[in-house]
Amino acid sequence: MSNQQNKQYFWEFWQALPATTADTSAHAAQLYLHDDFVWHGPQPINTLAGLETFIAAFWQPLKHSFPDVQRQTQILFGGDFNDYEWVCATGYFSGTFAHAWLGIPATGQPTHIRFGDFWRFEGGKIRECYMILDVPDVMRQAGYQLLTGYGGAEGLVPGPRAADGILLEPQAEAESIKTLQLVESMIYGLMLYDGQSLSSMGMTRYWSPQMCWYGPSGIGRCASLKEFEDFHQAPFLSAFPDRKGGFHAARLSEGLYAASTGWPSLRATHMRPYLGIAATHRPIAMRVMDWWKRDGDHLVENWVFIDLIDLCLQFGVDLFAELRQRVAAHSTP
Repeated sequence: MSNQQNKQYFWEFWQALPATTADTSAHAAQLYLHDDFVWHGPQPINTLAGLETFIAAFWQPLKHSFPDVQRQTQILFGGDFNDYEWVCATGYFSGTFAHAWLGIPATGQPTHIRFGDFWRFEGGKIRECYMILDVPDVMRQAGYQLLTGYGGAEGLVPGPRAADGILLEPQAEAESIKTLQLVESMIYGLMLYDGQSLSSMGMTRYWSPQMCWYGPSGIGRCASLKEFEDFHQAPFLSAFPDRKGGFHAARLSEGLYAASTGWPSLRATHMRPYLGIAATHRPIAMRVMDWWKRDGDHLVENWVFIDLIDLCLQFGVDLFAELRQRVAAHSTP
């Protein structure tokens, strides 16, 4: 199918699935998902093979915990990468937290689960998905802040300031090419870090000084290039000075937007403390997703997902075990 057809097909899928019941969700999925569909999700769910498994192990538990769940999309576009057709999206699953989910106690309150996902098409259906959910943020909303960041703001992450992120209409190819070239040049610049000065990467050539960086819970949001350097980039490069990135399963651009993901996308060694966790000197691999927005010759917004629960497990820290301890302590008279 064409990129336009894929985007419309994907949009229809996510209009249909939230409206299903436990008895009808598998049938609805069969209309859109390939028989050999594979879903790669965050810790502790990970890979689910088969559309029935996806429904039984991801969608139905989510629907049970959040019975009125809706998918609220902030960015959606598509494209080709390495001869595969993709559609990507980011936004929130929002609903009332009625029953425990992944061991996180229910609150009875409206809760917002930030998602980022990439969907690969094959034979006119969706064949594969990579999805990261900001699970630590759900813990935070339930009253359990487990990660210590460096000053980034917590809370709801906004969509594009221009409210133009859902690209169901065709986009100018020249703009798509310009966006991708800027992002790839910026990524190349990141690899020029000399181990001492952030300026060695030349990020001011690529980013607006008023850029907004929207990271996962535990790292938080940054409202300028200066905050991005102070609250994320400097601590990250201190902890992982030998990081190598760009191991992308998909890298897309359409119009003023670009996105990438890898499973993993980045490899490094944990050389110094990070998020309050002492250095382990272990090799680590990060599941990462990025969405970028270009305005003119600079990048102005960046939505970032890191599977921090998976990363912490590689540090030897089980955030779910810590959650269980805190829940037990909270419930003890």
